Amino acid sequence: MSIYNTPNSNRTTISIYGKRNAGKSSILNAIVGQEVSIVSPFKGTTTDPVKKAMELNPVGPVLFIDTAGIDDEGELGHLRAQKSLDTARRTNIALHVMDGENIDEESFLDMELMFKKYNIPYILVINKIDLLSKEQIDDISKKFPEAVLISTVSNESIEKLKTVIIEKIQDTEEDFPIVGDLIPYGGKVVLVIPIDKEAPKGRLILPQVQILRDCLDNGIKSYVVRDIELKSALEDLNDINLVITDSQIFKKVDKIVPKNIPLTSFSILFAKHKGDLKDFVHGTNAIKSLKDGANILIAENCTHNTSHEDIGRVKIPTLLQKKTGKNFNFDFKTGYNFNEDLSKYSLVIHCGGCMVNRKEIESRIKICKENNVPMTNYGILLAYLNGILDRCIEIFA
Repeated sequence: MSIYNTPNSNRTTISIYGKRNAGKSSILNAIVGQEVSIVSPFKGTTTDPVKKAMELNPVGPVLFIDTAGIDDEGELGHLRAQKSLDTARRTNIALHVMDGENIDEESFLDMELMFKKYNIPYILVINKIDLLSKEQIDDISKKFPEAVLISTVSNESIEKLKTVIIEKIQDTEEDFPIVGDLIPYGGKVVLVIPIDKEAPKGRLILPQVQILRDCLDNGIKSYVVRDIELKSALEDLNDINLVITDSQIFKKVDKIVPKNIPLTSFSILFAKHKGDLKDFVHGTNAIKSLKDGANILIAENCTHNTSHEDIGRVKIPTLLQKKTGKNFNFDFKTGYNFNEDLSKYSLVIHCGGCMVNRKEIESRIKICKENNVPMTNYGILLAYLNGILDRCIEIFA
């Protein structure tokens, strides 16, 4: 992925739901003006969620997800339907599509309950009105006054649907800064970025790029150094407002940065930006009471090649067991593979979440609370294990 493309985690996610053959794929194609999804008269053509990133003026970058039919049948069909419903955890706006010739109010009410569960604003779309009489259209309009009635054959009201989507996004859109609400305009931030075997050659990783951009957007002066130049960089600068480091070198950086200069990490900033910092900090309280042999889930959103230096699969398990003097059973989940039944786990340790949107992280926090399982974050846990958590969250007070 080019660094010039907006990552999907920063796009407003709009998911399209409905029964098979309601015209979900046709609606996506009509909105984006491209043949993104395969369309056919046969039920179940869409088997896996189809994604399409685009610019929707004037709201900017969005991500559409065309899902499989929620009424898919058979064992494989139920798995497809569940995969479609799993997208709700990361959905900002939902479109529920009904076939005008096959109005299923019960199915819509079931979906409405799911939208409420995940706090998802939704738009009801009635498709195929080109096949309906004026009387039928009038009856549907009376029964569902908030619905948008369209035809993907004649393109009737497709522009109206786009307008409603834009209005819904504008009504719900929240702009969460990463560091812009912590540092004043003209302030100074030092970013400590180690160049090790895990660092991608020739580029920075996504959290570093996003924080740099947030500093630029908010008029914050940024100074980027490696850990080996940090000491001399601090001697060159005055009135530093914050030092942000990679969590893996917390201990080393903590010794270099004077105590009068606030210190935190990229991962902790994303814990605040994507989720709930208090919940993640509270999650570290569970570490003292973990029993030998406890099950711990480590959740990563991105898939990558692992090595002997991998933070989630090697460093954190090693440090955690060394700190507690106990042995634990670790399970690893990547991508969107995050089950709602967490009853076997005593703790969930989550990555920074730079590859998913805030809605997905908030949903995972909600799932952990429903299962009474504490949850923390890579950076917060590493600060705790290095005995510097209080210092690293002081800036957020």
